[in-house]
Amino acid sequence: MARELIDPRDSLERQNEKLLKITSTLMRRVEQSSESTGVAYAQFQRAVMLEEEVRLRTRELERALDLLNVSNAKLARANAETEAARANLANAIETVQEGFALFDPQDRLVMCNSRFGKHMLDIHPLLEPGLQFDRYVHLVANSPYLSLPEGETPQDWETYRMARHKDNHAVFNARMAGSRWLQVSEHRTADGGTVIIQTDITDMMRLERRERDRLRDDQARLIKATLEHLNQGVCIFDDQNRLVDWNRRSGELLAIPANRLQLGTFFSSIYDQIRPNLRFHGPIGHGDVEAWVADRTGRAPLSFEIGIGKDRALAVHAQQMPDRGFVISFTDVTDERAAARAMTQVNETLEQRVAERTLELEDALSEAERANASKSRFVAAASHDLLQPLSAAKLYVASLQHEVTAPEQNARLSKAGNALVSVERILDALLDISRLDSGLASVDISTIRLKDMLRRLSDDLEPLALRKGLDFRLVDCDALVESDASYLRRILQNLASNAIRYTDRGKVLIGVRHHKGSVRVEVWDTGPGIPEDQQERVFDEFHRLNATANPSEGMGLGLAIVERACRLLKHPLHLTSRVGAGTCFAVELPRSTAIHRPVPARVPASGPSLEQNIAVLIENDADLRSAMTITMQNWGLDVLPCACLQEAEELLREVDLAPDVIVADFQLDDGALGTQAISAIRSAHGPVPACVVSANRSPALQDACETLGAALIHKPIDPDELRSFLETVLA
Repeated sequence: MARELIDPRDSLERQNEKLLKITSTLMRRVEQSSESTGVAYAQFQRAVMLEEEVRLRTRELERALDLLNVSNAKLARANAETEAARANLANAIETVQEGFALFDPQDRLVMCNSRFGKHMLDIHPLLEPGLQFDRYVHLVANSPYLSLPEGETPQDWETYRMARHKDNHAVFNARMAGSRWLQVSEHRTADGGTVIIQTDITDMMRLERRERDRLRDDQARLIKATLEHLNQGVCIFDDQNRLVDWNRRSGELLAIPANRLQLGTFFSSIYDQIRPNLRFHGPIGHGDVEAWVADRTGRAPLSFEIGIGKDRALAVHAQQMPDRGFVISFTDVTDERAAARAMTQVNETLEQRVAERTLELEDALSEAERANASKSRFVAAASHDLLQPLSAAKLYVASLQHEVTAPEQNARLSKAGNALVSVERILDALLDISRLDSGLASVDISTIRLKDMLRRLSDDLEPLALRKGLDFRLVDCDALVESDASYLRRILQNLASNAIRYTDRGKVLIGVRHHKGSVRVEVWDTGPGIPEDQQERVFDEFHRLNATANPSEGMGLGLAIVERACRLLKHPLHLTSRVGAGTCFAVELPRSTAIHRPVPARVPASGPSLEQNIAVLIENDADLRSAMTITMQNWGLDVLPCACLQEAEELLREVDLAPDVIVADFQLDDGALGTQAISAIRSAHGPVPACVVSANRSPALQDACETLGAALIHKPIDPDELRSFLETVLA
């Protein structure tokens, strides 16, 4: 009951007071009660317990009071120490020579010393604790004691000041009335407050100005001395076009008396003095110079040349300075111009002589080019004309080999055939040299699988090496290269053939070395080697080291063709050789990144004989037409020989039969072409198989034959190649 009557939230004094009152009431009721029952005793017992609890609470209250007294004593001492520290801090900042102010994190003024803001008598009394920082800045910006730069408003300065207040550290100078200067340093405290220190730097600024003026005077004297030592004339004008500095050399060059050049003289006055004797050399004139001087918006540097007096020439350069003034310099270039005129005269004489010599050289070069072109045309024409009877001779020999049975006569025919093959090789070489020298050679760059080309080369040359008792070796290589297949085969074939031809014993090796981005095909032999003084000459036409060699083994054109073809294809060619130790020719080929898809080899179809098949032969050369007719008839064909398309069409109408195959020469009489003849016959008789015979090895003819769907056989005609074509298409 007693616990319910006492509120724990009451103070100890209030609780004790309630307990004493309860105890007194209970005791009084006990004494006044007339009942002698157990209720009175219980109440008495409860009163005793309450009295004991009151005694305990009283002791706790006394202890709490003692603790409170101790805390109050400590608080009093702390307050005294705080007041002493505050007084010491106030005394300390008051003794500081600079103005000092402290703002709390909410930008309210906490305290400042008497020197803070003392230069502004209007706002100094308002610097009381609690003043907001933005209000303080506003008062300073609008104070008459703040001297703002020209063109800057109080609002501009206030905006600038508040922007600097956002920085953790800021230092700037402020000019006050009376030519005084304050340096304001603002720093952020750890709790986000702000400390501002104002330092009077008037004496420092005045000392700096005096030092600056002294340096300016020293610089002016130094500039003046420098100007006087210049070989150029210099005049300096301010932004009002008034003369502010010059040197004596400018008066000498402009022919102006010394007393006419005075400080403050306007440019127009000086210009009027020299105008009568002034001549402009070039597109710039009086109006351009005057407009440039009058322009105030921004002048680009101006350079021109003038003449003064009889023969003096001056180079003039005018340039604007940062303060909108300008400086003009004059350089005497009289000697340079005289030298230039003399040099011009010499150059004109030399140019005339060079032009005359150039014309002579051009005439000589034109004559040489005409002679070279004539030579190339002659070689091409002569070689082409020789291919016709050569093809006829080969076909005649081939036809006789099937008819002659006597061994002795067969041997003679074989030698005649070999002689014709040698002539064919020489003619092919001459045609290659002619095309390469004339610049008319065209290349068809494609991706080549080196392994396939080297193996075909090995199949052709290995029997020749074995007949000489040589060990012929080939190192396979699967590299893909970029080159012209026809020329690359000719290059490698000539190098390998030469190695076999000039090696009497030992071996010939064809190998490949791999390099980054390229492969190097090398042809090694164990021949006699090439002396160092002959290593460049071996690439000349008709040059052979072994002068006793049989002409059938070559005329010394193979390496000449190799060198020209490598130059045309831009394949580096290398030669390494030692006398008595052998030779190595190497060709570098660029790698190809294309994916090579091998084309399956075309196997000629084996079918019935060529008998009972009609072949139309169109050949304008009578001997070659006769030889081809005899050869094809010996194979069992019925041949209709014709000299032109018209004769072929008339003959086919007469016999009233469709041909089984067409063989046509490419170049017919009167500019007609064999491809046109094939198209004409096909238009009348359907898609008849056909082949074109020509000495022309250009890629254009190959493309034309592929488009036409006709085979191409080059002259001199190989009988085996012609028969293989006929058997394939007539199978």
